[in-house]
Amino acid sequence: MSNVRPPIVRRVLHKLLTLTASLYPDELYLRLKFYFIFGRRLNLDNPQTYNEKLQWLKLHDQHPEYTKMVDKIEAKRYVASVIGNEYIIPTLKTYDSIDEVDFDELPRQFVLKCTHDSGGVVVCKDKDKLDKQKALKKLSKSLSENFNYQTREYPYKNVKPRIIAEQYMEDESGYELKDYKIFCFDGEPKLSFVASDRQKEDEDTKFDFFDINWNHLPVVNGHPLSTHAIAKPKNYTKMLELAAKLAKGIPHVRVDLYNINGKIYFGEMTFFHWSGFMPFIPEEWDYTFGSYLNLPKL
Repeated sequence: MSNVRPPIVRRVLHKLLTLTASLYPDELYLRLKFYFIFGRRLNLDNPQTYNEKLQWLKLHDQHPEYTKMVDKIEAKRYVASVIGNEYIIPTLKTYDSIDEVDFDELPRQFVLKCTHDSGGVVVCKDKDKLDKQKALKKLSKSLSENFNYQTREYPYKNVKPRIIAEQYMEDESGYELKDYKIFCFDGEPKLSFVASDRQKEDEDTKFDFFDINWNHLPVVNGHPLSTHAIAKPKNYTKMLELAAKLAKGIPHVRVDLYNINGKIYFGEMTFFHWSGFMPFIPEEWDYTFGSYLNLPKL
């Protein structure tokens, strides 16, 4: 993770705030959380940084249609209607509760995800070696959490907590599925980053940022840079075109895609990267990203 850590007093206060999140109105909660993480007041009157503007959008850009775009089940239907079903990872099963999950009906390899959060994921490469109780415990914990209370991300407020089983996918690496995350502003792709090394248990995930021409950017945001070069996908232009179609008419959204031997698949749409609570190193990139985000008029 990033080496930017708040002093211990702010970390403790932040933990207490998180534990009592449901007691606070949205704006007060965001102001307190922002201060505990960044050590300065949240400027909502004239936000300048990317992280500040994301907090502003949480409060002022609330549209019901965003809910279906973040629901991992409904998003597939929405995305298929916009760019086509050929970009959708096949769904194996859906479950309304932990009790419904039946490992016997799933193939040897699969992925389980919670539909209403970020992080409730179980990747199974070999069902015979899977710690099923551990997997169910992780999913159960995610199902019980209210992502909207924790981050005040409005799109998740009305997503029904469910579990989706998907087909296991792997890229040319032979061990992982790199995630290409494209930042779109007013429907136009501007920046992207690649998440890699997620399946290496002894290593941290790597985040490598690129401009629209695939020039590597010297920015760290939440995870370290990779130690090796990340190749530009051969059909990168097509990925940008698809992201632009999905982002049309939206002030800001991150469109996540996968690329498997030239075949593009939709991952998810994210309206609030890191929930707007992750420092950039160096800090100037917080302002650079923020300069691309034009807030809608109230």
